[in-house]
Amino acid sequence: MITEEKAAKTYHFKTEVSQVLNILIHSLYKDRDIFLREVISNASDALTRLQFEMLTNHDVLDPDAELAIHIDVPDVPEGEPKKIIIKDSGIGMTKEEIIVNLGTIAQSGAREFLAKLEDNGDISAEDVIGQFGVGFYSVFMVASEVRVVSRSYKKRAKAVAWISDGGEDFRVEPADKTDRGTEIHITLRRDAEEFASEWKLKEIVKRYSDFVAFPIYVGEAQANQQTPLWRKRPSEVEPDDYNNFYRQMTMNFEDPLAVIHFSSDAPVNVRALLFIPASREPGILSSRKEPGVMLYSHNVLIQEYCTDLLPQWLQFIDGVVDSEDLPLNVSRESVQNNRLMAQLGKTIKKRVLRELDKMVKDDPEKYEKFWLEFGRYLKEGVAIDPTAKEDVLPFLRYQSSKSEGKLISLDEYVERMGDDQEAIYYALGDSLSSVARSPHLDPFRERDIEVLYWIDPLDALIAPVLGEYKEKPFKNIDSAELELPEQEDKSEEEAEAALDAPELEKLTERFKAVLGDKVTEVRPSKALRNSPMRLVNPTDAVGTETYRIQRLLNQDYEVPKKIVELNRSHPLIVNLAHLTTNKPDDAVIDLTIEQLYDSALLQEGLHPNPAEMLPRIEQLLAVAVQDELGE
Repeated sequence: MITEEKAAKTYHFKTEVSQVLNILIHSLYKDRDIFLREVISNASDALTRLQFEMLTNHDVLDPDAELAIHIDVPDVPEGEPKKIIIKDSGIGMTKEEIIVNLGTIAQSGAREFLAKLEDNGDISAEDVIGQFGVGFYSVFMVASEVRVVSRSYKKRAKAVAWISDGGEDFRVEPADKTDRGTEIHITLRRDAEEFASEWKLKEIVKRYSDFVAFPIYVGEAQANQQTPLWRKRPSEVEPDDYNNFYRQMTMNFEDPLAVIHFSSDAPVNVRALLFIPASREPGILSSRKEPGVMLYSHNVLIQEYCTDLLPQWLQFIDGVVDSEDLPLNVSRESVQNNRLMAQLGKTIKKRVLRELDKMVKDDPEKYEKFWLEFGRYLKEGVAIDPTAKEDVLPFLRYQSSKSEGKLISLDEYVERMGDDQEAIYYALGDSLSSVARSPHLDPFRERDIEVLYWIDPLDALIAPVLGEYKEKPFKNIDSAELELPEQEDKSEEEAEAALDAPELEKLTERFKAVLGDKVTEVRPSKALRNSPMRLVNPTDAVGTETYRIQRLLNQDYEVPKKIVELNRSHPLIVNLAHLTTNKPDDAVIDLTIEQLYDSALLQEGLHPNPAEMLPRIEQLLAVAVQDELGE
């Protein structure tokens, strides 16, 4: 009987692990030096976890041991394979942990990803490591055998060894190790012995791991700067240093869109290095899996993902905040309730908004890129945080009826308003093309009044809470009660000539009969010029925004009852009225009325199921073709 304390035990890798190892060993040869970056990253994580544990628990093995990473190239007899040993004094692993951590891949979709690789030879180690989030296996790009020896920080835990040659099995056995942490003994493949060089290893550390928060020793010499970048003066830091630190921290190899580096001693001590990412979605290799900044006190990490410093609508910000005013032994709960946190958060938010304002003024193109990536966060802020409106509104951007495809700010809109314009007007729609064709725009185009195009579903959500901006209220242009500047009605006589009162009355009654209780009223319009009809809200009715939200959220949704306004001078309405008077039994009349109504609902973004219109459209096409044939 094999006992776990006296003998080794062999385990089989999960199928997915075997496939990953096979790819790493036999298919990937480019950039093999990333194995050291991955192992150092794991060691740094182990040190950070121990550091975090010791904030509240000092009953650990070797409590006074230096938190550091050591890389050594041991001497080996002539002719034997060369080796590298990477050692940390971190949290260590128990037998159970080492089996789980090194024997399985905790990643959904692994089989699907690997299946795709069979048909695609253009892959990299970055792809594989990023997909599975287990960079440790990259050692097999250079190793013929790996022996991991670990002892947990728990005093009673026993040392354990994990051994694998990259085949289908791995071995676990007891080990002799008196100190805390993990050692990785890498036996190099013959074609990878270039890595058995302290010079080469220092160069890799410098390139990938220069800003790891713990000392990294190669031989006897420390190879990384370690001095936290956020504790340097901005004048001492080069742009490449920021980019390298960002890559080191996030494993995102796209340079950040903006860097915010500052320090202050009043009203609260803070040193911060923050980044606005270039993309909303993290890269495939990103090591930052959750929102929140890294919170330090006296250069010691006390919270890896702190979400209490910035409002939720700025959670895309990444980086480091360090304050010596926070005690080292602070718990997460006391961090949340600490009175200093409110002041820290206020200071940091102010600096982030200042950077965005600077971007708006100095580099509009960069700000437009920011808006396209993160504008939704700002809109969500207005929706969920009543205090955010004042901060956020100046940064909102929209296209408009006059912007010619460009994004404009509310400030630009207000500056262009005429003296007699009393409100900021907006039109809701599902797309730019639909909102630009809105019949509600007719009176605004006639009066040369600009209208903002709101096509994001979030626009409907935040519309009811916006209130006003610079003492100008926001108003939806679909309201029947809008009071627009007076204008001479040049087309009234033309409309009466095109469609007299009796015919208009018959058509109005026909609309009422066909649409029934779907509408509250049918009447001629004083506003329409180029569109045949529109739907407007009755006085004191629930706003269109509410119904759009209900439809988008799949809530119990009922099509709102609206007022139908007809353009008595539009050819379609004129001809439909003539047909109603002269051929009241013609089937095309009711079909056209129903289609006009459904088209208007669709344009408003209120139609529950646009596909329902298809049979009617086919009927109308059939009638049109029949008429063309004279049948």
